[in-house]
Amino acid sequence: MTLAIIPTRASVGLDAPEVLVEVHLSNGLPGLAIVGLPETAVKESRERVRSALINANFEFPTKRITLNLAPADLPKEGGRFDLPIALGILVASGQIPHEAVDRLECLGELALDGHLRPVPGVLPAAMAARRAGRALMVPAACADEAALAGELTVLPVTHLLDVVAHLLGQQRIEPHVLSEPPAAALPPFDLCEVRGQHQARRALEIAAAGGHNLLFAGPPGTGKTMLASRLAGILPPLRENECLEVAAIRSVCGLDILERWGQRPFRAPHHGASAAALVGGGSKPRPGEISLAHHGVLFLDELPEFDRKVLEVLREPLESGRIHIARASHQRQYPARFQLVAAMNPCPCGHLGDPRQPCHCTPQQVQRYQARLSGPLLDRIDLQVEVPALPAEQLTARERGEDSATVRQRVLAARQRQHARGGLNAHIDTSTLETACALGDDERAWLSDVLNRLNLSARAYHRVLRVALTIADLSEAPRVMRTQLMEAIGYRQLDRMMGRGGA
Repeated sequence: MTLAIIPTRASVGLDAPEVLVEVHLSNGLPGLAIVGLPETAVKESRERVRSALINANFEFPTKRITLNLAPADLPKEGGRFDLPIALGILVASGQIPHEAVDRLECLGELALDGHLRPVPGVLPAAMAARRAGRALMVPAACADEAALAGELTVLPVTHLLDVVAHLLGQQRIEPHVLSEPPAAALPPFDLCEVRGQHQARRALEIAAAGGHNLLFAGPPGTGKTMLASRLAGILPPLRENECLEVAAIRSVCGLDILERWGQRPFRAPHHGASAAALVGGGSKPRPGEISLAHHGVLFLDELPEFDRKVLEVLREPLESGRIHIARASHQRQYPARFQLVAAMNPCPCGHLGDPRQPCHCTPQQVQRYQARLSGPLLDRIDLQVEVPALPAEQLTARERGEDSATVRQRVLAARQRQHARGGLNAHIDTSTLETACALGDDERAWLSDVLNRLNLSARAYHRVLRVALTIADLSEAPRVMRTQLMEAIGYRQLDRMMGRGGA
């Protein structure tokens, strides 16, 4: 048989579309041509495959070999097509019977001696192969990752000789299964280590319960970063489908997916990060920090030090929970449902309002510094909390606050009420929000007066309602009362400090 077709999978964002490697041998001058929109690494596979076949003592056909990677209009990247190309040549040249590759998909990069090297994006390919009802042959280093897909026959291989021996029935490869399901990693930091800062701790609990964005503002050394790093520890554990989504993103980025299995992501990019690093992009679009923080926390320390244009690109994904990257030749969409936690100093020197040290900034310097944060961005941050400097007595006190496990139980109970309602308070639609709050006439009149005095925008108004509803859920109140509204308004501190209510 001079024609062979081997199924495999490309990597396009978080998708793994099917690619058929079609190999045809014909008479003519010996050579190998690859068509089907291959990029450089795919074109170079001709040399890797040739050397791997010869060094494994297989015959490399002295014929004209045409390789088509179908569909032809889908860009093909990386070395993941080496193994299916090699198998296609062996099947087309009659060294392997074509029925041996029925209901089988494969991917992997070949070394020149025939060994298999791991490739990124195996988990999305495994999930797609499971849906197609085929077995998947992968490099042994990727077997654990592929097995996470669930009910899928995973065949781990280390060398091209092992592949051929299995297909010829000479030495069967046993399907790979995880020895035990990966255990969820425990958060490394505990909330009980935070001394004082009761309002900030309360805001952290509210943010965890309702999925709200949070901003800490205060002098250096008051515990803003310490508080932010504890948020992931009071969030509920990831569900199975959420674990797979997080793992798929890490797989596409070439990161170890078992290292933090079941743990909420916590990403903390440096303030020098570019817009492409933060939201994703590049000539070959890849996920950015906001996608790596999907179902977890994105922490931006020294928020005003980020370039303003970089911060503005966060506005859309904060609302939609996804990022759409468009290029002239292709488009990618990545999930980005993350919680934003940010920290900032109140002024360039950091000591505005600090009783320990005087501030040396001029009013113009303070205004320019705070103006780096736009009103629309602040509108999307539900909780804005001042973190003041603590007196020495509180820092040295023996008393410890509640631990993360205790707070997490309250967060879980509040989230159960929200899920019964239709979703987290930070994400439900406005009609559901209004119905759930069930404000009385007195509460509406009071809130209207406060909104006018603070000059808050319509978006900020709904953010206040969402926070108030979360506070009610934490206290198991049947509806939102004035006490919850007052506390929620109290968490718009930067609107008052910076003298604006959003745009």
